[in-house]
Amino acid sequence: MIKKQLIMDKALELFAQQGFEATSVQQITEHCGISKGAFYLSFKSKDELILALIDHFMMQFTSNIDYQVKNTNDNEKLLYKFYFATFHSFHQHSDFAKILIKEQTQSFNEELIFKMRYYDRLMENVILTMVERLYGEEIQHTKYDLIYCIKGFMKTYSELFLFYNLPLDLDLLSQSLVEKTNLLARHITVPFISHELVQMFQQPMNEEIKREQIIEIIEQKIKEIEESIEKESLILLKQQLLEPTFSPAILKGLLENIRNHAHCKWISYLLRSYFKL
Repeated sequence: MIKKQLIMDKALELFAQQGFEATSVQQITEHCGISKGAFYLSFKSKDELILALIDHFMMQFTSNIDYQVKNTNDNEKLLYKFYFATFHSFHQHSDFAKILIKEQTQSFNEELIFKMRYYDRLMENVILTMVERLYGEEIQHTKYDLIYCIKGFMKTYSELFLFYNLPLDLDLLSQSLVEKTNLLARHITVPFISHELVQMFQQPMNEEIKREQIIEIIEQKIKEIEESIEKESLILLKQQLLEPTFSPAILKGLLENIRNHAHCKWISYLLRSYFKL
C-alpha cells in the first residue's frame, strides 16, 4: 500500500511537468527509485495508474462536497459552504486539478472520458439535491439550467486561480458566487435544459451500488488499515450492513469516525448514500 502511494505521488510530479502522454513508465520508476517489476506489481499499466489517480482525487472531492451538502443544517449557509469546500479542495489538490483540466481537453482515451463523466454525474446529483432543498418548487422548471450554471462557476473560477495564479480569497469568492446563484435561481424564466433533454444526452448510469459491493470494499479497507478507531468503526459498519441494529445516531457517529481517514472517504460517501444519511 505504501509503495503504491509512493508511485502515485511521484508520478503526479512528472505528470504535472510533462502531461500524461509524454511521461513513460521508465521515467516514473526512475523518479521513484524502483524497478519496473515493482511498478507492475502495483499497476498493470500507466493507464491504470492514471485512472487510480483520477479515482483518488475525485473520490475525495466528491465525498467532501457531498458531506458538506448533507451535513449543513442551516440553509442560509449551505450554498456558501458548498462553494467554499469546492474551491478549497481545488486549491488543496491544485497540481492534479491542473493536469485533469488540461488532459480532458486533449484526451481521446475513452476510459478516462467515461471515468470523468461518471464523477460528473455524481456531482450533478449532489448539486441537484442542494438546489431542490434550497429553492424547492421555485426552480421546478429551471433546476437543470441552474445546475449547469453552478458547474460553470466551479470550472471557470477554479481555472482563474489554477492557471493565472490570482490571489485566492475563498471567503470573498464563495460570497460572490452565492449572490450570483441566488439571482439566477430567482430570475431564470426561460430554461434551455429540460428534464427530457437531460435524459436524451445522459447515458444511463448504475448509481446504486449493491450492499455486497460495499461489504467487499469495507473488507479490503479493514485489511489495509492498522488497528485504530477507524478500523473498529469499519468492522461495526460491516456488521450493520449484514444485520441492521444501530440507530441513525450511532450510524452517523461511526461514519464521522472514518470520514477524515485518507483511505475511508469514499466508503464513507457510499455508506451515507446507502443508508440515506
